[in-house]
Amino acid sequence: MKWIDYASASSVQEAVDLLKGGGARPLAGGTDLIVNLRIRRLDPDTVVDVKGIPELNEVSYDASKGLTLGAAVPCYKIYNNKAVAKAYPGLIDVASLIGGTQIQGRASIGGNLTNAAPSGDSIPVLIALGAIANIAGPNGTRQVAVEDFCTGPGKTVLKQGELLVSLSIPAPVKGSGAQYMRFIPRNEMDIAVAGVGVSVVLENGTFKSARISLASVAPTPLFVKAAGDALVGKPVNDASIAVAAGIARDAAKPITDMRGTIEYRKHLCEVLTRRGLNVAIERAKENK
Repeated sequence: MKWIDYASASSVQEAVDLLKGGGARPLAGGTDLIVNLRIRRLDPDTVVDVKGIPELNEVSYDASKGLTLGAAVPCYKIYNNKAVAKAYPGLIDVASLIGGTQIQGRASIGGNLTNAAPSGDSIPVLIALGAIANIAGPNGTRQVAVEDFCTGPGKTVLKQGELLVSLSIPAPVKGSGAQYMRFIPRNEMDIAVAGVGVSVVLENGTFKSARISLASVAPTPLFVKAAGDALVGKPVNDASIAVAAGIARDAAKPITDMRGTIEYRKHLCEVLTRRGLNVAIERAKENK
């Protein structure tokens, strides 16, 4: 068995220095990394523990500035934060369903994003909420919209030596609501056949803005901008929602595998988009 070194970083710069030589992987929650090491999908020389870095453990919410969520913050700290839970119910949807209670004690939203699985539950709602990834590396810091972060199954925009530090999520505005919904064939099978993250902003009975994103139906989580744009200026009713749901269905690029056929997954995208929008609308009406 290959020898793997372990290093613990106490600052962002220290982590970057350890990662920039190549052959190293960061460890936050480890719920994906440890599995991938065991099945030899990943073969690093060094594992860099980043859980002790203050910036990666930040959870700060300001009603005007929004939420800064450190990349290593475990799910349970998100849904147990009353201010975050009230402001971002769509984020709580995913934080409370990723794995079971034990997994939620370790797994992080940042880790879910950097794992870049097409089925990653947190990614569609991050896209729907307009989240920005804050990245640090040998050449300084940069920001990337979450919809541009994943480039393929298990692949991201992170370059050698770069580290996801945190996520910035805009503050919810009056009349806004978001939701994540997925379909799994049984409770024990915790991978979405299809998932949909949506957000809306309502104003005077119409859609002021909307964002819709899909999971498990393309090589990467899919931002369907056209579906959200189709709602802008339209009345909040079933007909408007049906049009957006149809666009989401047509935008999906699924494959047939053991969890579902192409046709089935496309149908689910339409159904879940419609249902998700209805929940987001109700949440938006409560956010006055």
